[in-house]
Amino acid sequence: MIGRLNHVGVATPSIEDSIRMYRDTLGVTDIGDKFKMEEQGVWVCFVNVANSQIELIEPIDESSPITRFLRANPRGGQHHICFEVEDLLQARDAMVAKGARVLGEPRIGAHGTPIIFVHPKDMGGVLIELMQTPTAAH
Repeated sequence: MIGRLNHVGVATPSIEDSIRMYRDTLGVTDIGDKFKMEEQGVWVCFVNVANSQIELIEPIDESSPITRFLRANPRGGQHHICFEVEDLLQARDAMVAKGARVLGEPRIGAHGTPIIFVHPKDMGGVLIELMQTPTAAH
């Protein structure tokens, strides 16, 4: 059912510090601009690697859903992994039919395509994001 790994979401208290680490320590040269996703309560920046992306996510303010994660993990860390699916609604319905808890309704994610999250308690302890396969290059 799942397609390719699209990205790994990494929560960080500072996107700028994380960019320096990926650039200066790991040698990544293809790093996108930081942008605000007000409706999600986060700042986002994509670090492009050869076969995928790292999505850096930083809370906009204390009301952000990422704030709670950072309280438990003050230095940041892996927040979720994201897989592409051909039909998001079909994937959602299949997950629910198999007993997985889908968190909320589909919404538009950082790639501009619909996304959902599946509860980590139903996914081996990992928060899974499913996103409609983008039609444009990403």
